[in-house]
Amino acid sequence: MAGILKHPSAKVVAVCDCKLSAAHAAKAIVDETYGNQDCKVYQDFREILGSKDIDAVSISTPDHWHVPMSLMAMRAGKDVLCEKPSLTLYEGRELVEEAKRLGRVFQWGIEDRSYVKYWLLAGIARTGAIGDVHSVECCLPLMKQYQVENPSPAASDLDWNLWLGPAPYVEHTPSITERMRWRQRMDYSGGSLTDWGAHLCDTAQVAIGMEDSGPSEILGTSRERKEGSYVDVPSGFDILYRYSNRKTIRARDTGRKISIRIEGTKGWVQCTNWNGELTASDPTLLRNKELGNHPDFWPRSEREQKEFIDAVISRGQTTYHPEAGHRLSSMLHLGHIAVRANKTIYWDPQSESFTKDAAEHQASSVYQRPGRNWEKDS
Repeated sequence: MAGILKHPSAKVVAVCDCKLSAAHAAKAIVDETYGNQDCKVYQDFREILGSKDIDAVSISTPDHWHVPMSLMAMRAGKDVLCEKPSLTLYEGRELVEEAKRLGRVFQWGIEDRSYVKYWLLAGIARTGAIGDVHSVECCLPLMKQYQVENPSPAASDLDWNLWLGPAPYVEHTPSITERMRWRQRMDYSGGSLTDWGAHLCDTAQVAIGMEDSGPSEILGTSRERKEGSYVDVPSGFDILYRYSNRKTIRARDTGRKISIRIEGTKGWVQCTNWNGELTASDPTLLRNKELGNHPDFWPRSEREQKEFIDAVISRGQTTYHPEAGHRLSSMLHLGHIAVRANKTIYWDPQSESFTKDAAEHQASSVYQRPGRNWEKDS
């Protein structure tokens, strides 16, 4: 919201949260920015979708709501900025096709292609300055294990049914909403792989020139869950993605520092910590402005909020358009499937289909899952 508030051609006119106190806190920020009391507050997002004076919406929810809410918004005639990622392979493709059919502007909320350090890493790799890039390693944060909690009543101002939405119904537990542990549950998210992986693995795919495609072979392993653990997303995973150009990306949650390292036949470039220290086998690469003139150097985009608002006005395409975000999420979802299958997964990124054991993999909840009819309980 802060990025949108800074845009001279946009105005925030309403805020919404299924926890009403959070919506009022957001309203206070908006009103202070504009020096008035005009911002409206809603608890049910459907009231915003029904408002004809709202052109676009920004969706910042747990992952299980990203695509369903985006689809509802686009069908209501709104343009959409939505946080990454999708929850399943199937729904990601559905979003792509629906945005195309409706002619809506859509932007996945990921900042990496506008961050100088990740833009520079990918750009250097694409120029051939470190030789033929053959592998990328992405080290992601280790997902902590937590014990299962006993149910307890939700806060009085929280619409728990609305928070769950299409996810299976369960009794409320404090850790889900108060301690942000929904990322550790497959019903709502995909853990570190789809959270942090969406950042570093995007840069990795751009670096090897496969951001518009996807892997063809995926092999993954993970540690067993502790007994009584609340966490059911892959933890302690190690996933190797192999692409049709024979380049590889390794994604693992090691418990070490977040990092991405791109290896070529003539050297390497690396970023340690999130948006942290850049290093290279040849430090002069990081200062070589001539590389930016290379035709394959990756163009740097605007920050996602500004780019989205500009596209709403111009009706242009955003950097993280539906297809771009879907290709990234698909890679990560395939990693989940490989970990759970405990064997190599074979995938055709062009047809977006499994080339072996298709029925088995399509039965995975990461591929497709039924949504709960939450509206009947609203």
